[in-house]
Amino acid sequence: MNVLISILAFIVAIGVLVTVHEFGHFIVARFLGVKVLRFSVGFGKPLWRWQRNPDSTEYVIAWIPLGGYNKFLDEREGEVPEPEKHLAFNRQPLAKRFPIVLAGPVFNLLFAVLAYWVIFVVGVPGIRPIVGEIRTGSPAALAGFQPQDEIVAVNGHSTPTWDTALVRLFEGVMQGQQLAVTVRTPQNATQQLRVQAGDTRALTEPGKLIPGLGLSQWQPQAAPVIEQVAADGTARQAGLKAGDVILKVGSTVLTGPDQFVQILQAAPNQTLELLVQRGDQQLKLPLHVGEQKIGGKAVGHIGAALGYPGWVRQRLAAEQRYNPAAALGQALMRTGSLAWLTLDASWNMVIGKVSLRNLSGPIDIAQYAGYTAESGLLPFLAFLAIVSISLGVLNLLPIPVLDGGHLLYYVMEAIKGSPLSAQAEMTGQRIGLTLIVLLLGFAVYNDLMRLFG
Repeated sequence: MNVLISILAFIVAIGVLVTVHEFGHFIVARFLGVKVLRFSVGFGKPLWRWQRNPDSTEYVIAWIPLGGYNKFLDEREGEVPEPEKHLAFNRQPLAKRFPIVLAGPVFNLLFAVLAYWVIFVVGVPGIRPIVGEIRTGSPAALAGFQPQDEIVAVNGHSTPTWDTALVRLFEGVMQGQQLAVTVRTPQNATQQLRVQAGDTRALTEPGKLIPGLGLSQWQPQAAPVIEQVAADGTARQAGLKAGDVILKVGSTVLTGPDQFVQILQAAPNQTLELLVQRGDQQLKLPLHVGEQKIGGKAVGHIGAALGYPGWVRQRLAAEQRYNPAAALGQALMRTGSLAWLTLDASWNMVIGKVSLRNLSGPIDIAQYAGYTAESGLLPFLAFLAIVSISLGVLNLLPIPVLDGGHLLYYVMEAIKGSPLSAQAEMTGQRIGLTLIVLLLGFAVYNDLMRLFG
C-alpha cells in the first residue's frame, strides 16, 4: 500500500508542478502575442484532449505523466501560413522570447511562494531544536553546547524548528563559515556559541550534519502515552484506552515511545505484561502483540498510536503561524532562501565542497512524496514547494535542453547580433542532454544506494 501511495503522490506532484511550469510559458506567450498550438501535461498518446475550435489551442493530458510541453507556432517545425507568421515564436524579438522562456521557472518559484503563504497562514507545526547528548571532543562540545540547549538562531537567522535549524546549519557549513549559534539554556539564559565545522564534504553527506557536529536531538525521558486505539487492533482487545500511560513492559521501565515501539516490533505473536497508569489507578494488563509484514519481515503491531505526555509536547512543540501580510513576507523569504541554497549547493557539488550523494532521483522523490501525502495536506504542500523551487532553480542553469540553456543562447544572440547557427544549437543540445542523462543516472544510483545500501 505504501508503494502505491508513493507512486500516486509522485504522479500528482509531477502533474501539478509541470502544469504550473508549462502554464507560465503558456500564459506569457499568449500575452505577448505568440500562438500556442498545444498545451500538454504528460507525453505520448493523449488520454484526454479538448479544443474550442480548430484555430485555438489544443489542451492535452497524455499517458506518460513525467513532464509536459507547449507547442508554439514556429517556422522551424513546419510551414506557417503567411497571415500567421507574425504569431510564430521564431519571428519574435528577444524582448519577447526571453520572458516567455523565463516564465516557466519563475512560475515554479511563484507557486512555492503561494504554497508557503498558505502554510504560514494555516500554521505549520514543528519541533523545537533542543539538543540532547553532546559527543565528547566534537565541534559542538568544543563550542560549549550543553544538553537541552535550544538553538534559537544560526548566523543571525531565526531557527524556530529543527527543520529551519538544519537548513541554516547546512548553509553555514557549506559556505565554510564558523557558525555563530545562539542558544537558550534550560535556565532561560541566552548565549552565543562559535562552532568550527571542519570537513565540509564529510558534514554534507546525507544524514551526517548533526552527528558530525556532535549534536543530537533531545529525547525526553517520559513514559509513553496511548493517543489512539484502532478498532481492530490487539491494543483494544487488551483493554488499552486513549490516555493510558505505559509505565513498564515486564520489568523494563519505559522512558519513551520509541523504546516501546522497539519492544513491540521485536515481539510479534508474543504476550507482554504491561503496567499501565490510568488516572489514579495502576493496572496490569496482558497484551498480545499482533503481526504485520514490513519488507518481508514479521514485526509486532498492536494498532495504537503512541506519544509523549502533555508536558513533553508543550516543551517540544513549535508552530509558525502569521497573519496574511506577515505570512507573505515569510513565504518570500523562505522561497528566496531555499532557492539560493539550491543554487549554492549545486555549485558546491560541482567544485567538490558538497557531497554528490545529496542528489536525489525519482525513487527518493517518490518515497518522500508518499510519506508527506500520508502525513497530511500541509506536509505534502511543503514538499511540493521544495520540489517546485528545485525545478525552478535547476531549469535556470545554463545547460542546453533546459530553459537556462535557451536563455544562454539568447544572451549570446544579443551579444553576437544574430541567432546562433542551427549546428551550434544542435551541438549544445547534445552536450546538454548528455549532462542531464549522466546526472539523472547518478541520482538514481544514489536512490538505489539509499534504498538497498
